[in-house]
Amino acid sequence: MTATTVETRTGLLQTLRDIYHERTNFDFIGRSWLWGLVSGTAVVVSVAALVLSGLNLGIDFEGGAQWQFTMKTGTTSASEIRDVVTPLGITDAKILILGDNEARVQSGDLGGATPREVRKALAEYAGLDNFQKVSLTDVGPTWGDRVSSKALVALIVFFGLIALYLTMRFEWKMALAAIVAVVHDIAITVGVYAISGFEVTPATVIAFLTILGFSLYDTVVVFDKIRENTPSLGAVRGDTYSRMVNRSMNSVLMRSLNTSFVALLPVASLLVVGSGILGAVTLRDFALALFVGLFVGAYSSIFVATPILAWIKEREPHYQALRTRSMAQMAKAEVGERVASGALTPEDVTAGSVPPRAPGSITPRPRQQRRRRRR
Repeated sequence: MTATTVETRTGLLQTLRDIYHERTNFDFIGRSWLWGLVSGTAVVVSVAALVLSGLNLGIDFEGGAQWQFTMKTGTTSASEIRDVVTPLGITDAKILILGDNEARVQSGDLGGATPREVRKALAEYAGLDNFQKVSLTDVGPTWGDRVSSKALVALIVFFGLIALYLTMRFEWKMALAAIVAVVHDIAITVGVYAISGFEVTPATVIAFLTILGFSLYDTVVVFDKIRENTPSLGAVRGDTYSRMVNRSMNSVLMRSLNTSFVALLPVASLLVVGSGILGAVTLRDFALALFVGLFVGAYSSIFVATPILAWIKEREPHYQALRTRSMAQMAKAEVGERVASGALTPEDVTAGSVPPRAPGSITPRPRQQRRRRRR
């Protein structure tokens, strides 16, 4: 093991200890450009996947007929099932293999065949003595449109209530930052579904609403800490709104990580063990939305919502003046440190042979200058 490896491991362990004991000092806001680049790229990829591939909507949204059966003997495959239903006029069948001997067939256009005829053909293929052993779900297009419209209404109502609550609880700028983060979470989660081709069902919509609530919960925790620290802003020399936001996020970082880990662990078990190992494919669509949404929601509360809030608030006149004053104080302190270290002499400062002061710096008020002379 090289010395570099040992140093890296030691540094990582120390960082983990600092996170656990809430002693971190990460500059989240200073790297806003990086988080913006990562989030922007993810959103663009998600939107592109949605436009190019679209979503694999379930029967409840598109309408149509769905058959599900279990082979009496042997295994099944998508190609064999397609060979059974194509002669009946079903050319747009969506076939999902649920296991070695179980499958689900869905179609929105029966091509002239009746659901009963398809049921009999699948029963004969599966070696079943009774066609009723092939389950049939028939959903009309009106029902699918109704489900889609209700899901959209639920999402709009959700956004409206959340915006109202956050505006009353905090302020409209925090509500705006939180809503942008939620839209970011939705876009990426929908993009993952477009890329993976997993089916979107009513259970998926429920999962969407669940993860949005979790994302907002984590964001509210961070915003509440920011609001708590806002009255003390300016008490420390060189303090700005962004630095105060950094302190707030570092103080709740461990809480956010714990909450996210505890929420992700059972969902990951559901997705990997239940769907991947045990073969419960029907759980996959629901678990994927929860897993991706919880992960992205935890990310967006720190790296999307809070930097957006800091960017908006820093443009208020009060916080602009505070930043200008802080820059002047830091520039003056830097000159003092260079004089103390011998890098500059008082004569250099008097002659003006030092780097120019920060743009927009503010000179001390006359009263402050008189106090300094008396000292």
